[in-house]
Amino acid sequence: MDRKSRLLGKRRGGVKIGSSSLTHKYTGFLNLNKVERLARVLCDLRNQGMEVVLVSSGAGAVGRKTMGFMERPEALPVKQALAAVGQAKLMMTYQKLFSEYNQVVAQILMTKATMLNGDSRQNARNTFDQLLAMGVIPIVNENDTVATHEIEFGDNDRLSAIVAAVIGADLLILLSDIDGLYEDDPRTNPEAAFIEEVTEITDGLEEMGKGTTGSSVGTGGMSAKIVAARMATDAGIDMVITNGNDVENIYRVLDGEPVGTLFLAHKNKNFDLMEYLTAY
Repeated sequence: MDRKSRLLGKRRGGVKIGSSSLTHKYTGFLNLNKVERLARVLCDLRNQGMEVVLVSSGAGAVGRKTMGFMERPEALPVKQALAAVGQAKLMMTYQKLFSEYNQVVAQILMTKATMLNGDSRQNARNTFDQLLAMGVIPIVNENDTVATHEIEFGDNDRLSAIVAAVIGADLLILLSDIDGLYEDDPRTNPEAAFIEEVTEITDGLEEMGKGTTGSSVGTGGMSAKIVAARMATDAGIDMVITNGNDVENIYRVLDGEPVGTLFLAHKNKNFDLMEYLTAY
């Protein structure tokens, strides 16, 4: 099946955007123009009948700028306090911009503990299903104000794949700060070859991803995205990594245009979300 045929007609999707795609590079403040365009695109998809969940980073970055921190703090209580400040401000911004298009949004904050407990996981699924049925766009983030190293997802790339699996999505789009997957980091090696399609996630591919790191404002690098791709594709979900500098790449992905790297779903009959939650 060609890419266009595979991606046309997706009905339930997850979109993840990272801190570096939400903020201005040199100041670290929210890029309101980009956030507004993201809201417009997602509202338009909802108007077309597609059910959409947004997984959004940015609480920590927004909190740091709000409270005047120049660097990411090391102390956990400080990070959690800044995330609390930033999450409120980030959701206020989303609420205002989505309301401009008459779209209702809902905030869902999660920890790994939520997913590890069977009853909580089912309750989360029920909540997502009900919100989507009501035409609401859920906005998800890790609950950084209570998460510790033992119960955190670690980054929102993994979280987005887990959410996609929980809601039974058929597509996951990761908006990144690069065009997709390369054989090497294109920021340090301009000769790195671009990979348009991945049919199987091998150990070699995971090792290759470990050569990259996250940005100064985010936590995930390409390694985390490949882990997310393994989760998503094993759950039967196609996943695309594409450049978040232009959020209209979401349209291009859904139209089957050759933007980003497509990871092909291959439903694993033995897929068990609990195994991924404990392994990563």
